[in-house]
Amino acid sequence: METKILPVDSVSLKLARDIITEGGAVAFPTETVYGLGANAFSEEAVKNIFSIKGRPNDNPLIVHVHSDYDISTLVSYVPDYAKKLAKKFLPGPLTLVYKSCNKVAKAVSCGLDTLAVRIPSHEGAQRFLRYVDMPIAAPSANISKHVSPVSAEHVYTDLNGRVGLILDGGRCTGGIESTVLDCTGEVPVILRSGLVTRGMIADAVGACEVYKMREGEAARSPGMKYKHYSPDCKTMLFEDATEAVDEYFRQTANGVKTYIMCDGATARGLRVENILNLGDGAEEIAAQLYEKLREGERVAQLIIAVSPKQRDGVMVGVMNRLEKACRGQ
Repeated sequence: METKILPVDSVSLKLARDIITEGGAVAFPTETVYGLGANAFSEEAVKNIFSIKGRPNDNPLIVHVHSDYDISTLVSYVPDYAKKLAKKFLPGPLTLVYKSCNKVAKAVSCGLDTLAVRIPSHEGAQRFLRYVDMPIAAPSANISKHVSPVSAEHVYTDLNGRVGLILDGGRCTGGIESTVLDCTGEVPVILRSGLVTRGMIADAVGACEVYKMREGEAARSPGMKYKHYSPDCKTMLFEDATEAVDEYFRQTANGVKTYIMCDGATARGLRVENILNLGDGAEEIAAQLYEKLREGERVAQLIIAVSPKQRDGVMVGVMNRLEKACRGQ
């Protein structure tokens, strides 16, 4: 299969709609990461996404719709607090989980009675979703467990020959996946942390809890159960920068091409040659994380990550991704 990378325009959108209506998959940009989308109503098309990615079939997907799509055709009930959150944060990097009407393919939710719905704010995503005018089931457009893609080139690296079209909407500005929020109870519950933080949600609706997954439990959201976001090189994660530098010099002395990945403040205090600088501030670090992990796998045999000192707000989501990328390798 030839993989085309095309800008989002009338020609590529027509091609995208043809592919989607014929049961195929299209990679498209969002403000967070690139998605791999297919017709959410088609069981075969959704299963094809799992096959393309090599994704475990018990890891549910998110359905993407344009900002004027009537989600009442897909979900059975939208609580008042979810309406407030949608008004404040959508379109944007927030996924809301509702009780499903069971209109989409069963494979989307992997047997659960819920449906995760997202309205991305990226202009290219909105143009694509309006043009096809159907719910699009989409995980990130990468090989399962690899670093999520934040550019069309990243998608091409992973999926060349596996997908016919990549809609190029430029580099994603958000950098980490959307916050996933369970809206099936009396108060919203975070299933996956992201750019819309617990504090932001609580300020909007008065309360917000964080879900703790129990061993053996079915995943209720993407990103909960499996190893994710991992570069194709060895990784380590240190809390202390001094220990990280000591390990850097040990590895370098043994001939291992090693880079330290850290925030800007830490980077400015290090006296090592090879640094992957994530930048300053939570938003910049989030935006740079996957870019730097992908850069690291191109140049390094080992990435030694140093945990940022800031751990609240957006950094909760960053640390979630960093730990999944680097722990246990």
